[in-house]
Amino acid sequence: MMRFMYELSHDPLMPPPEMVENVGGGGEFTFKRVGESLLQQWKNYASLGPHERVLDVGCGCGRMAIPLARYFSRDASYEGFDITKSAVDWCVDKITYRFPNFHFRFADIFNGVYNPRGKIRASEYRFPYEDQSFDFVFLTSVFTHMLPEDVSHYLSEICRVLRKHGRCWITFFLLNEESRRLIESNKSRFNFAWRKSTFAIENESAIEAVVAYDEDFARNLFRRNGLEIREPIRYGSWCGRTDVTELQDSVIAYRTK
Repeated sequence: MMRFMYELSHDPLMPPPEMVENVGGGGEFTFKRVGESLLQQWKNYASLGPHERVLDVGCGCGRMAIPLARYFSRDASYEGFDITKSAVDWCVDKITYRFPNFHFRFADIFNGVYNPRGKIRASEYRFPYEDQSFDFVFLTSVFTHMLPEDVSHYLSEICRVLRKHGRCWITFFLLNEESRRLIESNKSRFNFAWRKSTFAIENESAIEAVVAYDEDFARNLFRRNGLEIREPIRYGSWCGRTDVTELQDSVIAYRTK
């Protein structure tokens, strides 16, 4: 056990604790477990292969880049961008240094919680990649911090950069009959007490801290932006479900245009 802990604490691909805390906390073990669990789900449910071109929207400090680097072949490619410059710099120094087919960019996009001095509106940001560049695009805990206009624009950009029949994996907090019932029963981790017509927020003083979307509205956004959801949506435990292990709701969708 002592040797195992020593090896964990000296992993050169383990971000510093303050960065880990910013992507959900739980320490090194949780950081690695979540990354490995998501990768396994992508392999099982989205047929992610080791030779694909992927885009990580909201790459943070590499929670998914690290397991992907160990899974991908040299023929694969990874692109990621994030609004937290220190996290991007760490990824460049530690991951790109070892895996030159992994690239990271800082995007100075405004977010009231995570980048309040950002110069670019999310609803106006064009992903810095060519049309139809990727086989697989993923966003983990990104739309849970964005408002409707921004989400719609990002979905249009995802469709643009996906190859025909390419797919995306996106996590949400989705409000539907079941999750609303569990919230009302005080079983949910979040209350989402400040409710709008199509979305709800947890903290009125930090609007983008935690955002949930009406499921019908989210489905319509996918359709409007050329993406077809592959059923079923994989619902998470956030609202008090006891038969699932993942926290957030996961949506797989394909480019249809």
